[in-house]
Amino acid sequence: MVTQKYTITGMTCAACSSAVERVTRKMDGVEESNVNLTTALLTITYDEAKITPEDIIRKVDRAGFGAELYVEKNKEEKREAEESLEESMQKTKRRLICNTILALPLLYICLGHMLPIPMPLPPFMDMHKHPLTFALVQMVLTIIILVNGRKFYLVGFKSLFKGNPNMDSLVAIGTGSAFVYSFVMTLGIPTDPSCVHNLYYESAAVVVTLVMLGKYMEGRSKGKTSEAIRKLMELAPDTAIVLRNGEQIEVPVEQVALGELILIKPGSRIPLDGIVVEGSTSVDESMLTGESIPVEKGVDDEMIGGSVNYHGAVTVKVTHVGADTTLAKIVKMMEDAQGKKAPISKLADTVAGYFVPAVMAIAVVAAIIWTLLGHDITFVLTIFVSVLVIACPCALGLATPTAIMVGTGLGANHGILIKSGEALEISHKVNAVVLDKTGTITEGKPAITNIVAHSMEEDALLKIAASCEQVSEHPLGQAIVNGAKEKGIELEKVTDFQSITGQGIEAVIAGETYYIGNKKLCVEQQIDFAEYEAEAVEIANKGQTPMFVGCKGKVIGIVSVADTLKETSAEAIRKIKDLGIEVHMLTGDNRLTADYIGKKVGVDHVIAEVLPNDKASVVEKLQKEGKCVMMVGDGINDAPALVQADVGVAIGSGSDIALDSSDVVLMKSDLRDVYKAIKLSKSTIRNIKQNLFWAFFYNACGLPLAAGVLFPINGMLLSPIIGGFAMSCSSVCVVSNALRLRKTKLD
Repeated sequence: MVTQKYTITGMTCAACSSAVERVTRKMDGVEESNVNLTTALLTITYDEAKITPEDIIRKVDRAGFGAELYVEKNKEEKREAEESLEESMQKTKRRLICNTILALPLLYICLGHMLPIPMPLPPFMDMHKHPLTFALVQMVLTIIILVNGRKFYLVGFKSLFKGNPNMDSLVAIGTGSAFVYSFVMTLGIPTDPSCVHNLYYESAAVVVTLVMLGKYMEGRSKGKTSEAIRKLMELAPDTAIVLRNGEQIEVPVEQVALGELILIKPGSRIPLDGIVVEGSTSVDESMLTGESIPVEKGVDDEMIGGSVNYHGAVTVKVTHVGADTTLAKIVKMMEDAQGKKAPISKLADTVAGYFVPAVMAIAVVAAIIWTLLGHDITFVLTIFVSVLVIACPCALGLATPTAIMVGTGLGANHGILIKSGEALEISHKVNAVVLDKTGTITEGKPAITNIVAHSMEEDALLKIAASCEQVSEHPLGQAIVNGAKEKGIELEKVTDFQSITGQGIEAVIAGETYYIGNKKLCVEQQIDFAEYEAEAVEIANKGQTPMFVGCKGKVIGIVSVADTLKETSAEAIRKIKDLGIEVHMLTGDNRLTADYIGKKVGVDHVIAEVLPNDKASVVEKLQKEGKCVMMVGDGINDAPALVQADVGVAIGSGSDIALDSSDVVLMKSDLRDVYKAIKLSKSTIRNIKQNLFWAFFYNACGLPLAAGVLFPINGMLLSPIIGGFAMSCSSVCVVSNALRLRKTKLD
């Protein structure tokens, strides 16, 4: 099986995307086929032993649409495509302005005589004295308007003849019928002047103009939904300053090779991912992580392409180029997410597929019924045209993809990268969140948590311990050294050092021998620790590791080390619980440490002493209990659990494994973003449901009104012009409602 993407051309509404899905799904060997109307992409999974890409293209072509294999565009090609789209929108705008200018006098001519105070017309256009001239002026104005809106007829009739009628088919048949009927009446005026009362030119012209207006506004609005991707693409500069043979050369980023050194000047954007090899600075990574506070960078620190260098000039060794850069991966991930369908959209797509044929049937049946009831052709034509033009599958088709595009864009602005519409949808159903402890709830690296010294200053004890540990490679020893450096303590030279496996170290400083380690070390070296024993037990009960510092046969103090909690963990867990979600903490630590940490941050359940390989089993067990599980981890040792979960969330700046294994990537190592991701999902799904409700409600009300159900009751008959206006408004309302998501507060 192979999965490919195809760019589909000629689609104008949900009926079109549904038709492409229908014809491709019928092909022998196709496992899955989905079309996204907003991005105009077909994603199809098929057996390449049975089908070729040429077969797929031919099948789509026979259905009345164009298809070509999707090719990933580079930055320049995407910019050209944007410009081409903008140029097309400008042409549509010019035609729309022309049609509006012509439609206004047409309405004046047609309807002016119906007003309580008749509006004046030139004598040669008098309806009673010169009926033919009156009709011909309307006909000429209408023909120009219909020529400007010819796309509806070219696409609509083509789709109809191919057996896949769409929204354009409804407009083409409805307005075409009104025009042809009016044209026939115009031909009859010389022999029967009363025919002048049966003209419907203004209905055809104004409906086409209104639908064009709706399509134009819809296109402008849809352009805004991909704004987040456009902003991300614009972050990376087009050129980089490369250091070659001792010279600074400015070259296009495409020409920079892996391992080359590039110079980043103050105030400039970083062109590619890399590692600082010289200099220090602070960097604004807010567009990628959502974090507004600048990040300090020094030698060996990673730089992310697209971020802004603030103060210092730094030399960076390039580690990723092209599609491998963090920024490129994020853009690709967002494009994929916006191209994939959420399960909720399938209902709307199914309805849209049957909708247009059903509307045509309703229009014909309504026309026949009113004819049989004895109404004249004028009345029947009004019903027929109104039913056809008021129906709008566009609103149904746009309800889901526009909301998902805006939702994923909003997430990206907060450093939350959602890889699929499905992940965005499922997240709102989550009722159990499983948090890995190390690196998720905690910082993921040990640090000094407490210093206990009865007979000396704490800093003096820390100086001794750090001086002894400075040559040690043990993480706990390095934590002590780092703690001393942060306080600006100057360390003394070690003259002799010995590591005692499983116990600690022995070191000589200024001729004095010191021991640093656990209780077992004190027992083995006959060091008296009775004075500090109670405090050591209390420290251990808090999930910290007490390290005894001994000298001359007795303990002189304790330095405790632990993986410290992130400042925001407790707040984040409280917010998640406020959503009615139970929180589980998963850790390989012993029960004592795990319970202490779990109690401190307020999780509901603590699952301790779990091996990395068993994490996925814990998630599976919760799923068997009927839970919808979100697993949050660092994306490397948690990869199996992330894949097993209903929604896998990788927290941190995103290694390759995190990007591959998870459904959602949080660019900041901040648990509050888990809450934001769930809230974003809930807001997006609520928006989609609103869109679908209004799309269904509009059609449920509009179609019976257009068919004339109220006419026997109160004489109300819907004008085709009102129908066209309402149809245009429905699509614009749905897209505008989706765009409201951009203002959602996630905090």
